[in-house]
Amino acid sequence: MQNYSIKILSYFFLILFTECILEDKKQSIIDSIELEIKIERFDQKFNSVSKTNLDNLKKNYPFLFPKQFDDDFWIKKKNDTIYKLLSSAVNEKFNNLDLLSDNIEKTFKHLKYEFPEIKIPRIITVINNVDYQNKIILADSLLFISIDTYMGSENKLYQGIPEYIRSSMSYEFILPDIIGKFSPKFNKNSKNKTFISEMIYHGKNIYFKDIILPSHSDMLINEYTKKQYDWIIENEAFVWRYFIEKELLFVNDEKLHDRFLMRAPFSKFYLEIDNDSPPRIGRWIGWQIVKSFVNNNPEMSLSKLMSIPNEEIFNKSKYKPKKIWQ
Repeated sequence: MQNYSIKILSYFFLILFTECILEDKKQSIIDSIELEIKIERFDQKFNSVSKTNLDNLKKNYPFLFPKQFDDDFWIKKKNDTIYKLLSSAVNEKFNNLDLLSDNIEKTFKHLKYEFPEIKIPRIITVINNVDYQNKIILADSLLFISIDTYMGSENKLYQGIPEYIRSSMSYEFILPDIIGKFSPKFNKNSKNKTFISEMIYHGKNIYFKDIILPSHSDMLINEYTKKQYDWIIENEAFVWRYFIEKELLFVNDEKLHDRFLMRAPFSKFYLEIDNDSPPRIGRWIGWQIVKSFVNNNPEMSLSKLMSIPNEEIFNKSKYKPKKIWQ
């Protein structure tokens, strides 16, 4: 019996050792990818613009200067009281973005490893009047970072913005938000807009972030506080049972998207627990289903996973949360 236990333990350590070697090899390949990222500080350049050098800025960034607006419009915008206030706050918070540039470079190398065909965009920071609906914009070969939307959830300039939105307006969310713009490019969605299909679609997007950003916590990737994360871990079985008993999985109802998939203060079960529940809970369940599917298909690449129909992932996931029938 003792020899058997020793063999089992030795086998376990062999597997662990092999996984570490493979992971180190993968990281070595990622690190060797030739890539150089430079963040263009359009926000700072625009802040110092004048009528004498405006033409040069327009030449370098024509896509940021719609032709229907004349030069006087841009000078007036630059001197606008609100814009100057935002610009000053951004310069104080983000005078130097070298660390962010390094982190984006490492992340894009990982992205390039998983998807060699991807084209790395030109990265430009802008001030966009705290438009938290468009913190990151990915348009073909251009990626815009609205840098004024990442100055910290407690920033006084964010007063009046709901707390559940402010909570993700901090520096640490820049990378997850960037990668979140790439995943839909590879994520095969279904024409079947059932609740379960939409959950898995969003779950694949979260899984995408998790793989490309391995050092980021589950809480950060899901935009959950510790309290919210603890709640979903404790209540995963209840949530799944609720979806099943209410026969919601194969329903195509926009209201379910609003209740369980969209940004909100909390999820809406229409029960007393609502205020305690984290928002977008359907996305989190979708992520668990995707992870269960991957556990059953450990050799599957991320690119292959993203192309698999949502219904197939669900049917082959064998998902079953712990304590489900307790």
